[in-house]
Amino acid sequence: MTDTITISVDAMGGDNAPRAVIHGAWLALRERKNTRFIFHGRQELIAPLLEEFPDLKPVSTVRHSEIVIAMDEKPSQALRKGKGTSSMWMAIQAVKDGEADVAVSGGNTGALMAMATFCLRPMEGISRPGIAAIWPTMRSDIVVLDMGATIGADARQLVDYAILGSALARCLFDDDSPTVGLLNVGTEEVKGLESIKEAGRILSEASGAGFTYHGFVEGDDIGKGTVDVVVTEGFVGNIALKTAEGTARQVAAYLRSAFNSNLMSRIGALFASSAINALRRKMDPRTVNGGVFMGLNGIVIKSHGGTDEIGYKSALGLSYEMARSRLIDKIGDTMKRFPIKAAPVAPEAEPEAKPA
Repeated sequence: MTDTITISVDAMGGDNAPRAVIHGAWLALRERKNTRFIFHGRQELIAPLLEEFPDLKPVSTVRHSEIVIAMDEKPSQALRKGKGTSSMWMAIQAVKDGEADVAVSGGNTGALMAMATFCLRPMEGISRPGIAAIWPTMRSDIVVLDMGATIGADARQLVDYAILGSALARCLFDDDSPTVGLLNVGTEEVKGLESIKEAGRILSEASGAGFTYHGFVEGDDIGKGTVDVVVTEGFVGNIALKTAEGTARQVAAYLRSAFNSNLMSRIGALFASSAINALRRKMDPRTVNGGVFMGLNGIVIKSHGGTDEIGYKSALGLSYEMARSRLIDKIGDTMKRFPIKAAPVAPEAEPEAKPA
């Protein structure tokens, strides 16, 4: 792959911006040399940081913006304040204008979704955008969505998420027919809300249209990696995500406490250091940082706002892979295969009878 991928970055988004953002971009560049960056934000803060990373400076452009969207601003306020002028909006606009392949921000999630939806617009045939997360499991990484873009979802929206999630899985896992499961309170067909059961019926009938429908899955199936794509609505998805992150930190704290409890434990930790470090890396949420905004006419990645340079490196790496794999094209291809999404073929007109 020699084509250059251009990433448009809201350099002011997040608790540790812009330093963590710039540092993360340098780390990402070391792994993917054919990357260029457009940084949006306060030039007087960004320019000195680029001087600290001489390899990054030649492949970077800085576009000045004084307006920064606060983490606690309501989406409607953010739109009024920052439309056209904020670092967040400018990062998205670069994708719309074709100057960048993907946009990344660690800023206010609600504001970012509102701006991305307003600027890029939902794809034709998609009722509502969603946020997808890459989730490490006992088997391999999987895709889970929606992770909190909106609360609640009807059958049509769940079906949309299945289409979007399977397209993302095809980009990530190089699988032409990833397995899809609907998160439910049980695996039996009679269980769950009517919207989930109706979505299950639609997906079952469409199985094979760019994905393989597995059926209902339960909460523990996420960690097992039972399917490649887990579909749920935003309220449940966001709780699942935050619970998993909290559990990872809890387990890590337990391990630190156990291995520091006495001299023998510390000696044991020394002998097991390679295994412990591998486990720590596997459980580190920074390594899978980045939520993909799905269903828009452009790719936008949401980084965790409180992450450091390692987390930003992960989010920027994910954005690179989404652009390189042509995520938007794969979504369109999946929709063409899907029975209720495919545009109907106009019947051929019958030839007019010639007069005798």
